[in-house]
Amino acid sequence: MILKNEFYTRPATDLAPLLLGKLLCRRVGGEVYRRRITETECYFGEEDTACHAHKGRTPRTNTLYQQGGITYVYLCYGIHSLLNVVTGQEGHPEAVLIRGVEGASGPGRVTKSLGITCADNRLSLTPENGIWIEDDGMPVPTFCALPRVGIGYADKADRDRPWRYLVV
Repeated sequence: MILKNEFYTRPATDLAPLLLGKLLCRRVGGEVYRRRITETECYFGEEDTACHAHKGRTPRTNTLYQQGGITYVYLCYGIHSLLNVVTGQEGHPEAVLIRGVEGASGPGRVTKSLGITCADNRLSLTPENGIWIEDDGMPVPTFCALPRVGIGYADKADRDRPWRYLVV
């Protein structure tokens, strides 16, 4: 079953673990690739110093302020496109970074393996747009909650939040 927009209107803090075990789907040409999500990480509002929107709305972060159910893809280190799922209600910037899928560990490897680029930013998560998430009925797998990584610029309290979720 393709996840509907209502699924994505939950807060990122609730949704990040719920995405584990779901299928990230990508259509490239006539092929559809499905990869089970194994690792996520959430970013939650201007109050979260690790969130791109911490300093407010900018042309880059405007996507994060939209209602959940769209992509936020940005370039990291000028090399890697990273895929986030925008979550929550319009006006509160939040998203879940897809850090890993079966066969690709690390957010840069996820997008590279599925051909996701910054051109895929701000797309509704639908088959018509070539990127979506499915629930095939698999229960949320056993996971651990860990501190987020790669956010040395954030306040210590935000670095230490256990907002990275990894299937064990």
